[in-house]
Amino acid sequence: MTPATEQPKPPTSGGAGSAPAPPAVPRLIATDLDGTLLRDDKSVSDRTIAALAAAEAAGIDVFFVTGRPARWMSVVSDHVHGHGLAICANGAAVVDLHQGLRFVRVRPLLRDDALAVVHALRAAAPGTSFAVERTGGIHNEPLYPPLSFDAATSIGPAEKLLADDAEQADQPIIKVLAYHPELAPDDFLTLARTSAGAHASFTRSSPTALLEISGLGVSKASTLAQCCAERGITRDEVMAFGDMPNDLEMLAWAGMPYAMANAHPSVLAATTRQAPANSDDGVAAVIESVLNR
Repeated sequence: MTPATEQPKPPTSGGAGSAPAPPAVPRLIATDLDGTLLRDDKSVSDRTIAALAAAEAAGIDVFFVTGRPARWMSVVSDHVHGHGLAICANGAAVVDLHQGLRFVRVRPLLRDDALAVVHALRAAAPGTSFAVERTGGIHNEPLYPPLSFDAATSIGPAEKLLADDAEQADQPIIKVLAYHPELAPDDFLTLARTSAGAHASFTRSSPTALLEISGLGVSKASTLAQCCAERGITRDEVMAFGDMPNDLEMLAWAGMPYAMANAHPSVLAATTRQAPANSDDGVAAVIESVLNR
């Protein structure tokens, strides 16, 4: 397990209430995928592919930083150059897309903490159902709404899926997902942080009341900070793009943060820099403006 880094601090410039600086040339671009780099049909446009390649050719590292598990990364695996790395599962894993989705780093959610979260949310929000994401796949409760393209490896109560003698117990827990059929998404997030925040980190990226639960201190920002430190890159040299609450820590940490025009209100409020919407290739548009300076 890689220890969590110190929690990121807000940027010294470019935050709400100050005028955004003209685009600078970063050493690293960190971009979310869904709702940010990808269009609404989950495709990567030709314009975006060209912009990413141009950035890499100019010596700028590009990191995909996403809530997606590693097995969902095929949509962009051909567009990572050089290092081949992506940050997945909201910072819980670093994966080499050039080497068959090999896990380079895992920052797991410990079993005892996962169980504590399950028990706390069952008490605070009756009707919550759970899924457990491990390095080898996803496992869910019978009432958890499955995705048609991502079948569960096993189905059972969360307590059984997290048991010491579970068939998959040797696989680290990447994150736990919690779904509630009735609560508003942001209300569910607040409730979860209040009732179980001592055991894990909570965020969300879905339009539904689906929470993503990671180990304490694990976020897109803290893992990105580790990757940058290993490369001698400072936060002021990082340009970041995001659209949902799971991007907030990353945008607060990066020196050049951009909210997408289609972003969640909390993300739009987090920075004065705004990129065009994902459907308008907003990430590509900003990269082009930087490279054309």
